[in-house]
Amino acid sequence: MKTLKNKAKQLIKIFKSESYVHGLDCLEKIGPLTQGLGNNVLLVTSLQERDPVHHGVIIDSLKEAGSQIVGHTPTARPNSPKEDVFRIKKAILSKNPGIVLTASGGSGIDATKAAIVLACLGGNLDDYFGLGKVAAKSQGKKLLPFIALQTASGSAAHLTKYSNITDFRNHQKKLIIDDSIVPSRSLFDYGLTRSMSTSFTCDGAFDGLSHCLEVYYGARPEVYPQIEEIALTGIELILASLEKAVADPDDLEAREAIGLATDLGGYAIMLGGTNGAHLTSFSLVDVLSHGRACAILNPYYTVFFSHVIQKQLQKLVGLMHKYDLSQDDCLDLKGEELGKRVARGLIAMSQRVGYPTTLADIDGLTTDHITKALHAAKDPMLGSKLQNMPIPMAAEDVDEYMRPVLEAAWAGDFTLIKTASNPEKM
Repeated sequence: MKTLKNKAKQLIKIFKSESYVHGLDCLEKIGPLTQGLGNNVLLVTSLQERDPVHHGVIIDSLKEAGSQIVGHTPTARPNSPKEDVFRIKKAILSKNPGIVLTASGGSGIDATKAAIVLACLGGNLDDYFGLGKVAAKSQGKKLLPFIALQTASGSAAHLTKYSNITDFRNHQKKLIIDDSIVPSRSLFDYGLTRSMSTSFTCDGAFDGLSHCLEVYYGARPEVYPQIEEIALTGIELILASLEKAVADPDDLEAREAIGLATDLGGYAIMLGGTNGAHLTSFSLVDVLSHGRACAILNPYYTVFFSHVIQKQLQKLVGLMHKYDLSQDDCLDLKGEELGKRVARGLIAMSQRVGYPTTLADIDGLTTDHITKALHAAKDPMLGSKLQNMPIPMAAEDVDEYMRPVLEAAWAGDFTLIKTASNPEKM
């Protein structure tokens, strides 16, 4: 495990260099991290309510570094509701800070990214959903420096160009994707994740695993070797550590491993993109956490993609075997059968931590959600997810190919999937 962690740390250093402080017991470094960006800080957090000790460490460190806290507003609720984005935007405009610092999980960080965009550039939130819209509309204006202090292993929002925002009027999540919203600097003390519940820990770990897995499946040839190293390291850290973290929430070695793994997931999605499971999960936010939705869906997308991801599956089945998630006789499998074996390994991992494995297992989830997900997949604002698939789709392909995948995920039946053995004909 030590060798695996050291490899992860080296990869993250390549990714973020000196702009990212991470590890165990590093929270007091948040003050020095702000230096050179400005002194007047708007603090976006709710830590003072649920973790006053660590909130105090942050405040003391900022003051010792010469920073002045000019305002405070609570973090966002789960899934970054639009209303919380508007509230944070209002606080930015009211307090006119030199820096915005968010100490929160991924939802608060995502909401702050969007709020800074609105406060600095104006316009409507819908103007920025999609790929590269922030830079295109900036017209020379600069965004406020943003420091992201992550408190939960999962989305890696503190490292990435993504902002996931949810409209709860229709329970639909949409994405801002733009390099200009990557936080200026970030910090993650993995020890903070001890306060995460078992359910939240699993949700975050499977989100990170899904980032690695989906990017690995769709990796372009020019970055394939780099992504393979990142993805396999991240996935193995989770396979090796998640059960330990579930069994003992205070196991700092396991907490560090999961934090490193989900950070690698952030690295992966900066080099490539997620695809099927992430896309579908955006339409299930009213009944399923994001990580849990991806954990359910990825085995079925794995089978669907199996004919075009044989190299990836050969590596993954080895990991499944190493961690007793697959049998000895799987190493010579090919084609769809190899995909099914890896998919069963992913399902076995979910079962080990008490996770559901089909959509039908989820209270409140109905076939109407499948219809909604198929409709959302055709939205041009989410088109990057279709194109990131190992088998790229157009909107007109969704009903023919994606519907059977979702029906299979509902029933837990791989035979319902229409595998594309000749994807060039799509």
